[in-house]
Amino acid sequence: MQIGEVIREYRKKKNITQEEMANRLGVTAPAVNKWENGNSQPDIMLLAPIARLLNITLDTLLSFEEELTAEEINNIIYEMDTKLKNENYEEVFKWAKGKIEQYPNCEQLIWQVSLVLDAWLLAKDIPNAEEYESYINDCYVRALDSEDENIRSRAADSLFGFYSRKKQYEKAEEYLNYFSNQNPERKRKQAFIYSKTNRVNEAYKSYEELLFSGYNMMSMIFQNIYILAMKEKNKEKASILVEKQKELANIFEMGKYHESSCRLDFVAAEMDVEGTIETMERMLASVDTISDFTKSTLYEHMEFKKLDENFITELRNNLTTNFSDEETYNYMKKSKRWHELVSSNSNLLKG
Repeated sequence: MQIGEVIREYRKKKNITQEEMANRLGVTAPAVNKWENGNSQPDIMLLAPIARLLNITLDTLLSFEEELTAEEINNIIYEMDTKLKNENYEEVFKWAKGKIEQYPNCEQLIWQVSLVLDAWLLAKDIPNAEEYESYINDCYVRALDSEDENIRSRAADSLFGFYSRKKQYEKAEEYLNYFSNQNPERKRKQAFIYSKTNRVNEAYKSYEELLFSGYNMMSMIFQNIYILAMKEKNKEKASILVEKQKELANIFEMGKYHESSCRLDFVAAEMDVEGTIETMERMLASVDTISDFTKSTLYEHMEFKKLDENFITELRNNLTTNFSDEETYNYMKKSKRWHELVSSNSNLLKG
């Protein structure tokens, strides 16, 4: 709020008329009226007496606010966007700068105002754009000191984008330190910098790591949604999700084992004899492919720990043991193929 609005609000709360206030301060009623309407400002010598009269602090009188509500910030941004559509950029820039000066500690406002000004510089052919860029970047840097990690990372992202556009990649790379190590955007941006600074192998490796972790994340999400669908007895949706997991494993070249294993739970829940035996056969036949993704060109710059041969043997043994569990697969007892599968693999392992 402007100082006049503060005076009006607290004067009314004290049930004081403009005339009464004027008499107590030794000024005229029209002077008070002009303050409240924003037509003039009270003399600096009157600020303390006004604050005492209204029983408020000078900070309140001067509308000193470190923070604004999200709604207040959105209103300012909306007003600013409207002005940019209808007014000269330089005038709106001055208006926006005034808002930042009015709320110098509101980091969210500082970042958002700067972002909008920056976006318009990019979208429109603004004369002398470099004159505005300096101030905008200074605002981004101010936002980097925020205690709010979200604001820091957004400001860093804006600075990363600015210096990347200027092809100042070393400078852009500095701002990656403001991103959490767990943030996949940090790795993606780092890969971009690698690619632009002739560090090709590092770029490949970073992108491949993103692909690999992306697969694991998506696979887990599909599985969690599948579990929800099964709980709701939505078998049609569950079936679709199983197929999506299979397609996902295929696209990311994870190997035949990963493509087939995702189906076992569903066919078992359905007591699908034919589907169960087919899935078991495919899983046992493709155990050796469980680490095929390490041979894929999609991940050729990544380093994987070599799989112990004993692990394959142990996995096949565990699968055979699980597949022969009559309590879990009670519905399979009449399947000759099931008995043969379990028996042949058990004998193979013993041999």
